[in-house]
Amino acid sequence: MSNFVEASRIALPIGTALDRFIKNNQDQFQYASGELSQLLRDIALASKVVNREVNKAGLIDIMGAVGSQNSGGESQQKLDVLANIRFTRALTKGGEVCALISEETESYVDLNNQGNYVIAIDPLDGSSNIDVNVSIGTIFSVYRRKSPVGQPIQDIDILQAGSEQVAAGYILYGSSTMLVYTTGYGVNGFTYESTLGEYFLSHANMKIPQDGTIYSINEGSANSFSKGVSDYLQFCKDKNYFRKE
Repeated sequence: MSNFVEASRIALPIGTALDRFIKNNQDQFQYASGELSQLLRDIALASKVVNREVNKAGLIDIMGAVGSQNSGGESQQKLDVLANIRFTRALTKGGEVCALISEETESYVDLNNQGNYVIAIDPLDGSSNIDVNVSIGTIFSVYRRKSPVGQPIQDIDILQAGSEQVAAGYILYGSSTMLVYTTGYGVNGFTYESTLGEYFLSHANMKIPQDGTIYSINEGSANSFSKGVSDYLQFCKDKNYFRKE
């Protein structure tokens, strides 16, 4: 009994699981039919698979370029292609997404005419960093389709303004794997517990501080910055703020 008590004292508390959090907060969304909740679960599932592959990067041949370019003109990495396949499969099987807009494809992918959502995604941003073991991530944005369900996807479904997003978030694959998302009612972060295979709420109601001493910018294009941006960067330097890449 004493051993059990001692183990209980040192055990770390485990918070709310992602699935339970989504279910408990589903009524915050005006179209609360369960579809968006399932879509978020599909994204989480695909991210677990991608996380597994990323962690194998130094052991199997999935690093380096494949010899082609993505829609942004960047050299496609093997992990880019792999991550795109994983997310496409998960969202196809889920059935909630009618169209997928990916950085890794020239045009949108028609997944399911019966789906109510459109998702824009960069399956693996910064994948070239994997060769030097730097953090990489997935970025996604979710929109509700505008055309009638069952009809072919139209431009009005694909070309929507950012203000029309119904959900957005990212997954960070680094020293710990985190899924962060919002549906318009605060931002919450979940950390992946690999031994349990589950995301748990670790950063509730995340907010950017009102004030800070860190700024982040790629100064490789500094010559093209507007005067306002250049002046603000000089202000940060004069204040001895820390610069992060």
